[in-house]
Amino acid sequence: MTDWLISIEGTEAGHQLALILAVLAAFLHAVFGALQKGRHDPWLSRGAIDGAYGLMAAPFALFVVPWPEPHMWPIFAGAFAIHTVYKLLQAYAYTRGAYTVVYPVVRGTGPLFAVIGAWLIFGEVFTLTQWLGVATLLAGIFGLAVYNYIYLITARDTLISALSFAFATGLFVALYTTYDAYGIRATANPFTFLAWFFMFDGAIMPVIATLRYRAMTAPPELAPLLTRGTIGAVIAFFSFGSIMLATRLDKVGEAAVLRETSTVFAALIGWLVLKETVGPRRIALMALIALGAVIVEVGG
Repeated sequence: MTDWLISIEGTEAGHQLALILAVLAAFLHAVFGALQKGRHDPWLSRGAIDGAYGLMAAPFALFVVPWPEPHMWPIFAGAFAIHTVYKLLQAYAYTRGAYTVVYPVVRGTGPLFAVIGAWLIFGEVFTLTQWLGVATLLAGIFGLAVYNYIYLITARDTLISALSFAFATGLFVALYTTYDAYGIRATANPFTFLAWFFMFDGAIMPVIATLRYRAMTAPPELAPLLTRGTIGAVIAFFSFGSIMLATRLDKVGEAAVLRETSTVFAALIGWLVLKETVGPRRIALMALIALGAVIVEVGG
């Protein structure tokens, strides 16, 4: 499978597979975000998820995929630092704000700066039509955030700090998207990067979650939390793994933009699972997001 993936890099087949992987990542990322924001404290959820996927990835990293080349170790160190800051910011944002307000801001900030980063690092250039698509998608995403803000009932007192953390998280989404794309292209075998990335990335949040758990006066039961972590770990493998492979197979900027249709899936999850209100205006804004992604794809 590795040889086949490498053989279609930069081809039409690679472009089509990257498109599928980016949309799959969008759906799974929305599910992943809902898991972190759900019934458990976001710090505990993230710790359980990271610990599970770190343990799952370890045997593959150590015994299945080829070991990383020497130049990959500083790349892994950089990825670990970037993702750690990203997860801390995200947990603070989810702790302080409603999921349907915070999530669109995070996802709306990310693609714009990811496209700029892809231009600076990889020399990718968007056409005028694609920039129109980016503008359309961002209008839908930020429009959704504004709409949710207007009708927000809970957590209004912490909204400013939540939005600040959400914006900062979005910047780190762009940073890790371009950095991970650089990392997965720097090694001969993309699965080497994925396995070792997940093993390293699962190290820090379980420690933070354990300290937080011990400090709680009424900590939750461990069994449901660990179950959520295991489910989240599997979703994370396919979500983050899909977008990383998409950025190796094709353009980083396009993959980053298409992934942000996750906002549509997040709104649907918020409505169907978290029982958050969805009306015709929000449906129209979600359609605008999807339209923007289509314009980006067609314009390319």
